[in-house]
Amino acid sequence: MTTHTAHKNIHALLFSDVFFPRINGVSTSMQTFRDALVGQDIKVTIAAPDYPNHNNDHDSDNVIRIPSRQVPLDPEDRLMTRAGLAAFRHRAASVDFSLIHIQTPFAAHYAGLKLARQLGIPAIATYHTHFEEYLFHYVPLIPRTVLRGLARALARSQCNALDAIVVPSQPMADTLADYGVTTPMVVIPTGLPESQFIRGDGNAFRGAHDIGTERKIALFVGRAAFEKNIGFLLEVAALARKQRPDLLLIVAGEGPALPSLHQQAAALGLEDHVRFVGYLPRNTGLRDCYAAADLFVFASHTETQGLVLLEAMAVGLPVLAIPALGAGEIVAPRRGAVAAADTVSAFSAQMVALFDNPAQLRLLATEAIDFAREWDAATQGSRLALLYRQLAGTPATVQFHPNLAPAQYLV
Repeated sequence: MTTHTAHKNIHALLFSDVFFPRINGVSTSMQTFRDALVGQDIKVTIAAPDYPNHNNDHDSDNVIRIPSRQVPLDPEDRLMTRAGLAAFRHRAASVDFSLIHIQTPFAAHYAGLKLARQLGIPAIATYHTHFEEYLFHYVPLIPRTVLRGLARALARSQCNALDAIVVPSQPMADTLADYGVTTPMVVIPTGLPESQFIRGDGNAFRGAHDIGTERKIALFVGRAAFEKNIGFLLEVAALARKQRPDLLLIVAGEGPALPSLHQQAAALGLEDHVRFVGYLPRNTGLRDCYAAADLFVFASHTETQGLVLLEAMAVGLPVLAIPALGAGEIVAPRRGAVAAADTVSAFSAQMVALFDNPAQLRLLATEAIDFAREWDAATQGSRLALLYRQLAGTPATVQFHPNLAPAQYLV
């Protein structure tokens, strides 16, 4: 619950290199905060690339699409054109924006910072992506130590040019501080809207995909990217099936690593033990997929928050995840989640042990829902609204959620 003293209207521009129909954590975070901020009397406009030949169902009068072109070797993403950005800056100059909230470190960062300085308003950014940990997957010819140094230097330079930084977890804030970032940081994770707690029809999913009710399903949901460490999960499945022949690993998502993952699965002889189902609609197929699964498995080391873990827990799906970086904050309380080992053999043993203990899975499922409810979108939206008002010079008082005390979120 939030109460406000009198203040001027806040109009925030969320500026990003990605948004729906491109499905990823940044798009999800932007949509969640946009909806939550409306409840805080904050007007929000989103500026993002256009996606020709795609259905932009998430668009409204407050979504501005900027002309873009395809990124070489990356069919999923778009690069906003210089002419399009220039036209947008000219158009934005006549709008009474209170601040600019940058969501990505590419063209939107530099264009957003330039526009903010032009308008004389604050520029902040959310640090969604931990680039240091996965650039080597995409630029293999450059030594990893060189790429790590470049990533840190770029992050430090970009962050220190801003007025404030939003980070989704305390470990990510600590990482940026280690880089030499001195700009004030506020930890505000992306919350869960109430719609995330609606459970789907697991039997419908199993029926549609010809999966027997006796199969034990381990589920991964997310972008099929190298940094997600899905290959590790395939090795886990290959070992675990020896003890649990009924095991089925489902990978729900698409991305650049998918061809390699298909090859790896075939090489491991997993034809009957892994199913790649692609992207699923969030409010139908994905919801049913969560409901069909027995356990959510996750091995990424690069998550700044690990929002997908909370999404699984919100519908009562227990989590087995490596507690790395942001995911550690979700796994560490051990409420609905089990901290996984970082070796194939140990991870596999933990997964088999959970499948062998239905009572423990039921207990974890109940704990998971209770824990996920503490990460509600309205609470996180109130924190972001407070930051906006502080930066825009307007007073506000906020009553924070008792389980997420404000002192834990100020860096």
